[in-house]
Parts: sequence; structure tokens; C-alpha cells
Amino acid sequence: MRWVILDRDGVINHDSDAYIKSPEEWVPIPGSLEAIAQLNRSGFRVVVVTNQAGVGRGLYDLATLDRIHAKMRKQVEEAGGHIEAIYFCPHGPEEGCHCRKPRTGLYEQFASQFNVDLDGIPAVGDSLKDMQAAQSVGAEAILVETGNGRQTLKRNPKLDVPTFVNLHEAVQYILFTQG
Repeated sequence: MRWVILDRDGVINHDSDAYIKSPEEWVPIPGSLEAIAQLNRSGFRVVVVTNQAGVGRGLYDLATLDRIHAKMRKQVEEAGGHIEAIYFCPHGPEEGCHCRKPRTGLYEQFASQFNVDLDGIPAVGDSLKDMQAAQSVGAEAILVETGNGRQTLKRNPKLDVPTFVNLHEAVQYILFTQG
């Protein structure tokens, strides 16, 4: 079984400094839903691993997060794709939990649930935390320039990971190197 791990905000959907607090605020980045469908058609299963500190900060509740994820799953399915599972950390950075990226708890939950060896699995994100978490578990960290990606590159000019304009371009790379 082949897998791809995706961050959510800034990779699949447009991000917001004010957080994505409702299904109405969740808007896919052009081409991202089709990219997930292309992965599925090529035999890859997709999971989402995402920090959602807005829950811990009281900006939205778990029921709202479930509705946001339902909208995402529905739109991915309408594009011909499927998300196997979504792992999220509801804690703020000050809580010191093991699940918040750059820590590896969410990756470990995924690996345990699906009995997966994380070594070399493509993990696409838009932040340094995403890259650090992926590298810590042996996954292949891949950066997209959408969301916080350009800022991540600017702040970390020596970051040595494959970098692409968006998820669609990152998927082309994954299919070429692992397809």
C-alpha cells in the first residue's frame, strides 16, 4: 500500500491568519482536489495531518471542525478522490502536547492505525513545522509554496527539501519518483 500525507491549511485549502473557523471559510486551492484524485487513481492512499490550534483557543469547536472536514471530504470526492483519514491536533502551541507538529504524535497515530512504516512516505506541507515533523519520522518532506510556503522558504533559505509551486506540482513529482 502506498501513502501520501498532506497538511490541510495552505496545502489543500487557502489558509488564514485568523484561522479557518467555519465550513464557509474553507476554500480549496485551485487544483488541490484534482491532485488528490490523481494520487488515488495512481494507487496512493491519502491522509491529512493538521494542527488545529483554533479549537484549543476557543475559536471553533470540534463539531465545527467536523463540518469543515466533511466539506473537504465531500469536495475531494466530487473531484474523484478520497481521504482515508484525518488526524488533527486541537491544542495550542503553549500546551506542549505530543501531537502538535513539529512533534510526531499525529504521524505515529496514522502509522499505528494503518500499520504503516513512515520511512520515505511523501509528506506535503507549507511550513517548517511540517518539514520537521516529516523528517523526524523518516518521511520525505515536500514543501509547497502555497499557504505559508513562500514565507517558510524566505525564513529558511537553506531548507533542503523538494519544493513546488502547489500541491498539483508536488503530486507530479511524487508520481514521477514513486509512481
